[in-house]
Amino acid sequence: MFAFFEKHRKIIISSVIVILALLAFITSGKKLNATALESAFGFIVTPFQEITDGVGSWVKENLSSHRETQEVLEENKALRQEIESLKATNDRLALYEQENKTLSGLLKITQKYPQYQTFGVRIIAKSPGSLYEVFTLNKGTSDGVQANMVLSAADGLVGKVLESGATYAKGQSILDSRSSVPAMSLRTGDLGVVKGDYTLMNQGLCKMEYIDAEAEIAVGDEIVTSHLSDIYPTGLTIGKVKEIKADTNGLTKYAIIEPAVDMKHLDTLLVIDKNNETTQTEEAQN
Repeated sequence: MFAFFEKHRKIIISSVIVILALLAFITSGKKLNATALESAFGFIVTPFQEITDGVGSWVKENLSSHRETQEVLEENKALRQEIESLKATNDRLALYEQENKTLSGLLKITQKYPQYQTFGVRIIAKSPGSLYEVFTLNKGTSDGVQANMVLSAADGLVGKVLESGATYAKGQSILDSRSSVPAMSLRTGDLGVVKGDYTLMNQGLCKMEYIDAEAEIAVGDEIVTSHLSDIYPTGLTIGKVKEIKADTNGLTKYAIIEPAVDMKHLDTLLVIDKNNETTQTEEAQN
C-alpha cells in the first residue's frame, strides 16, 4: 500500500487540494444563514471533508514513516557492512600477530644456535588425524633440505626430516612410533631416550625410556635434547615430565612426556642443519 501511495503521491495530493478548494469555494460567502440547499449540501460535504482531511494526514504520516523506516534499514545495512569489515580487519591483525609471535620464537632458536645453518619451511600436507606425526614440507634438496635435519617450532623440538625430494621433504614428529631422540632432564641431567609410542600417540604424548632407577628426575621437569646425538643440537626443549613409572625389570624407569609444541597446530617450522657446524666455525675463525 505504501508503494501505491508513493507512486501516485502527486495525483492523490493534487486531487485532495482541488476537492478542498472546491468545497471551500462552495461553502464560502457572506451570508450568515445558509439556504436549505446549502445546508443539505453542507450536511453531505462536511463529513467528506473530514474524511479527506483524515486520509491526507494519514497518507502524509505513513509516507513519512515509510521513508524513515527505509532510512533506518539502509543505515543498519551500512552499519552491518562496516562491522563485518572491521571484524575481517581484526581477524587479519590477529593472524599477523600470531605469525609475528611464531617468527619471533623461531628467531630466538636461531640465535641460540648461531653455529648452525637454519632456514624456514612450511607444512603443506600431513598424515590423517588431528596430530602431526608425518607431514610434507614445501622445500626439498634444491633448497638445501636433507634427511636427518632437525625440525623445530617456536616452543621447541618437532622432529626431523625423514627423506627429501627435489622440491619437497617428509617430516617426522617426536610422536611417531619410529622416532627416537636422546634426551635428558634439564634440572638433574638424568639421561634417557624420548620415543613415540602407539598407546600414547593419540593423546599427544610420548615416552622417555631407559632412565636409571635411581635417577632423581621428577614430574614437571623440563626435558631437552642431550649431548649424546649426532642429529639433534644439545638443549633444545622437548617437553615436560607428566608421569613417572617403574619398568618391570627394576633397573630402569620411564616417564610420560608432554611435548612443549602443540602437535595439533603446526605451520611454519625452522630447519636446523647441524652438519654445517664445522664449516661455519672454520669460516668464523678465518
